[in-house]
Amino acid sequence: MALPDFLIKSCDTILTMDDGRRELSNCDIRISNGIIVELGQDLESGGDILSAKGCVVTPGLVNTHHHLYQSLTKAVPGGQNALLFGWLKTLYPIWSRFGPEEMFVSAQIGLAELALSGCTLTSDHLYLFPNGARLDDTIAAACEVGLRFHPTRGAMSIGESSGGLPPDSLVETESAILEDCIRVIDTHHDATEGAMLRVGVAPCSPFSVSRELMRDAALLARDKGVMLHTHLAENEEDIAYSIANFGCRPGQYAEELGWTGEDVWHAHCVKLDTTEIDLFKRTGTGVAHCPCSNCRLGSGIAPVRSMRDQGLRVGLGVDGSASNDSGNLILEARTAMLLQRVANGADAMSAREALEIATRGGADVLGRPDCGRIAVGKRADIAIWDVSGIESAGSWDPAALLLAGPNRVRDLFVDGRQIVRDSNVATIDLPRVIEHQNILARNLAS
Repeated sequence: MALPDFLIKSCDTILTMDDGRRELSNCDIRISNGIIVELGQDLESGGDILSAKGCVVTPGLVNTHHHLYQSLTKAVPGGQNALLFGWLKTLYPIWSRFGPEEMFVSAQIGLAELALSGCTLTSDHLYLFPNGARLDDTIAAACEVGLRFHPTRGAMSIGESSGGLPPDSLVETESAILEDCIRVIDTHHDATEGAMLRVGVAPCSPFSVSRELMRDAALLARDKGVMLHTHLAENEEDIAYSIANFGCRPGQYAEELGWTGEDVWHAHCVKLDTTEIDLFKRTGTGVAHCPCSNCRLGSGIAPVRSMRDQGLRVGLGVDGSASNDSGNLILEARTAMLLQRVANGADAMSAREALEIATRGGADVLGRPDCGRIAVGKRADIAIWDVSGIESAGSWDPAALLLAGPNRVRDLFVDGRQIVRDSNVATIDLPRVIEHQNILARNLAS
């Protein structure tokens, strides 16, 4: 079905994130059938017209790591002050009571929250499937909200009785995991340029699946031509577990099992050492940096400055809303910038570099060079930020959004379709979904 044409008029500033990192003033953007077809001043009218006067326009932000289902378990008292492993043990029993309804509604909320923060493309890492829940539940939610979606079929196969962290009720047999990975890919994955839906394979972590499943998942993903994702080197507990159980650091373990390469991205990587950063550089392995979650769980500050200096592909992730406890991607970018300054000095990362990581950087991590840029021929994933309000009042550089700017978009386009209009989600009845979400949360709490 053909999408409506739009002409976005009179943008004060466009931060294109194109190959030249151009910044355009008083410029228009023409969108046709989901693609940016023209940039310039005083373009002739055609299709629907939207004024962006008083606004900074950026590519839509890209979220490279999330657990959408966790939006139902924000600020759970028993896990508010725990480190990673203790936090997981608190939340696992709650998550075991989820079903298809909880997965669908929590994904709607998580996706809407991302959209309002300027996100147009998000991944999702769903690694537990209790009570008949399936990855299809979150895919259905993304189709309704309208974000470009890259869900990954996660898995856990080692329960407490076998020395793992999750309760036995949340793990699956490895044959069933691989079989459902094949089903999900064959049913949903779209490899074409401009795809709204791609699927990845994502065993949860080295401490919740076997060595054999990690290796088999990599072989399956490459046979099917899809990307690979997991958690890696998140905190000191993670490193200690790897050394005690595998006799090596996480980077070496990943390399031995085929988990490096341009079709792989790892979440967190807070504790990568220089050898592992060099490994990721040589192999083209990507990183999803999750600064707010890393702060919340006390995991540390990822060496993003070193990663970027070495040429690694780095994107941002809000991580799950049970460990953030938010899903605001523009604030994630601001936190990433501030943490690198804390670790390395005030000149360690500019507002524009952090915004680049949040847009073009994330798109590159997910293998989507058709997204994350405002340029002719790229997908029309566009965020419009009103800088005429109080957040930017007095700013000498309104384009420095992460220093002085709004954290909610005025308008958002995904593939040329308007998803947010006047700071409200336009595709779903959000107040009704919020009410539904809160009922489900109260039921879980009781």
